[in-house]
Amino acid sequence: MTESVEPRGRTVRILVIEHDPSDPLLRLGDWLTEAGAELIVSRPYLGETLPAELTGFDALISMGGEMGARDDEIAPWLPAARALLSTGVRTATPTLGICLGGQLLASATGGVVRKGPDGPELGAHLTAKRDAAMSDPLFADVPMTPDVMQYHYDVVSSLPQGAVLLLSSTGYPNQAWRQGPAAWGIQFHIEPTAENVRDWARKEDRPLTGRFGPSLDAAEDTIGEVWREFAHRFVAFARDFDPAAGGTAGTATAAGAASGSIARPLLPVVAIDE
Repeated sequence: MTESVEPRGRTVRILVIEHDPSDPLLRLGDWLTEAGAELIVSRPYLGETLPAELTGFDALISMGGEMGARDDEIAPWLPAARALLSTGVRTATPTLGICLGGQLLASATGGVVRKGPDGPELGAHLTAKRDAAMSDPLFADVPMTPDVMQYHYDVVSSLPQGAVLLLSSTGYPNQAWRQGPAAWGIQFHIEPTAENVRDWARKEDRPLTGRFGPSLDAAEDTIGEVWREFAHRFVAFARDFDPAAGGTAGTATAAGAASGSIARPLLPVVAIDE
């Protein structure tokens, strides 16, 4: 049983882009709100218009979806989503891209997204921390080989210039990275339960064996501990990150995030092709 969390300090307003009804916040939403976040969810697939700027928001989260990062014909809101993610990096607004959201973050700022040459990465997988993760505000306290849930066909084959790799895997190396001091992309999912992932597999008539079997349930248990705390750290970081103070990108620590000593400088961004 997980312990209840008493929210600290002011409410953190997070804009959440939900790209697909099949991948809402799920239990990630509970983890964020229990840490003191107010979630403003935009569902552009329902015709809702994304804001042009991040004014009034403390953080930005872009969720997953079945479309690709450049499938603008299928999802005509994607250029606006990429522009918001680019703004998040440029203004050092705390930003998190999950699966498709991470691919959009990379694509918006000079990275390359393509079909995974070795096929899709599905089900329960292990990832491994890179050295840079040891001093990262969000990843420093993540275990050395955290369990994750995967469900993606496309991959970030090249990270944007200056991005810092934080997690890798034996399948596809770019599993988690940071851009500037306050934007993170992750290739995997932290929001679903094992049964949510099996539902995605059922839609594609995949057998519920192998990585969709008991190992997926074990991953759910681990995720419920490791990535719940990760979500709490993201909210704390967004609450305490000071947009007015000076600072150096990429040197913030987890302790700094908790103490409110982190700065949010304006940063240059690799040009977008929009």
